Amino acid sequence: MYRFKIALYALLVIPFFSCNPSAHSHEDSEAIVLNDGQKWKVVPDMLQIIRNMETDINAYSDTMEFRTLSESLASNIDSLTSNCTMTGQAHDELHKWLLPYIDLVNKTKKAHTDEEQELKLGELKASFVTFNQYFE
Repeated sequence: MYRFKIALYALLVIPFFSCNPSAHSHEDSEAIVLNDGQKWKVVPDMLQIIRNMETDINAYSDTMEFRTLSESLASNIDSLTSNCTMTGQAHDELHKWLLPYIDLVNKTKKAHTDEEQELKLGELKASFVTFNQYFE
């Protein structure tokens, strides 16, 4: 019975932490690499969430509440991390992009002046330039 509980715990907890951004410590400092010269394939459900965030960033204008954008991005990140189904090196490479992006979104929530918001918006757009270089 004890072994069963440990095995059950491992089956339930380990997959949760595999896509939990806080479960990865130094990954964000590593450079993303291509898949033998090709872009990594992101599973369709996850790619859709990422594309939703990219669309929100590109559609943002001064007529919108910046807070609304940052809240939408944070909500999409929650969906992305809780629905992660990627494995292997593609998963690891995606996390190299995702962890700094999550950090950026968290900082975006704290941008209050027009200058801070403009800077964060530029950084978000640059993050997606990087994403599109390595993933599809």
